[in-house]
Amino acid sequence: MAKYLIVGPSWVGDMVMAQSLFITLTQLDPEAVIDVIGPNWSLPILARMPQVRNAIALPTGHGEWGISTRRKLGHSLRNEAYDEAIVMPRSWKSALVPFFAKVRHRVGFHGEQRYFLLNERRKLDKNILNQTVKRFVSLGLPESEAYPPKNTPAPILDIDPDNQQALYKTYNLSNRPALALMAGAEFGPSKQWPISYFHEVAKSAIDAGYQVWTLGGPKDQEDGENIVKDLGVFAVNLCGKTQLVDAIDLLAAAKKVVSNDSGLMHVAAAVGTEVHGIYGSTSELFTPPLTDKKTIHNLHLECSPCFKRICPLEHTNCQNQLTPNVIIRAVISQ
Repeated sequence: MAKYLIVGPSWVGDMVMAQSLFITLTQLDPEAVIDVIGPNWSLPILARMPQVRNAIALPTGHGEWGISTRRKLGHSLRNEAYDEAIVMPRSWKSALVPFFAKVRHRVGFHGEQRYFLLNERRKLDKNILNQTVKRFVSLGLPESEAYPPKNTPAPILDIDPDNQQALYKTYNLSNRPALALMAGAEFGPSKQWPISYFHEVAKSAIDAGYQVWTLGGPKDQEDGENIVKDLGVFAVNLCGKTQLVDAIDLLAAAKKVVSNDSGLMHVAAAVGTEVHGIYGSTSELFTPPLTDKKTIHNLHLECSPCFKRICPLEHTNCQNQLTPNVIIRAVISQ
């Protein structure tokens, strides 16, 4: 039985895809013990992953060094006597806790001069490990089997039916089939399909017999209101009103979702809901929703993917030229 300490990623979608690594480790060793360090927000997601024994909060903000905090956490974990540490991010600071915890074997990719922090440093060959999920899974395999992994199991998050029912009551949701719309784009505006387009999809969906939910964080509240504006009782803006764990259960209850390339899109894929993913500045070849129940919408313009937060050509045609009727036909006709 191997005992793992894993330093998880810092973004919602990446943490969902990290479950592919956890599943791989338990496939190799059904008795493996897996503890995962992540940001405080990630603990509810990790709690829905049966492969994870303990989710350990890292009490520092995104981008903070927090060396003393990481040292203290590492020292507190020494008694666990972990056999292996897998450091998923490539930053120097992310390798500190396993080092201070005195984990015997510490593996991660080359990055930021981590020579004495990791005792197995692997080359990140972006041509072979050409997807985020492949990179994650490869770190759990012997190096001879990691380029590329033969299998990348899809994430499967647990659902809480009692919480689903409570959410339906709390927000007075309809029994109509639900279409969830996720218009947020934490990375930047180049990944955001126009809000007016989401509004048109919502209107058509309601006319076709759906109820519509907008899901996202507090920053998405205004956009959510603009999407559901004047659409009546079957359009409900839940942005900023629910916790991340609630979004997991609501997305599992939805029939379909339309989403930018975002963390919630990956959550929807991991609960088995049909995903319509909108790409432009990013690529579905690199971060696809890990499900067979997906339709990708991407114009594949000559200038995309640019992977920039803001369109360098100042037109964002990869989003603006993807018209609502394309999504409406795909979502409602199926």
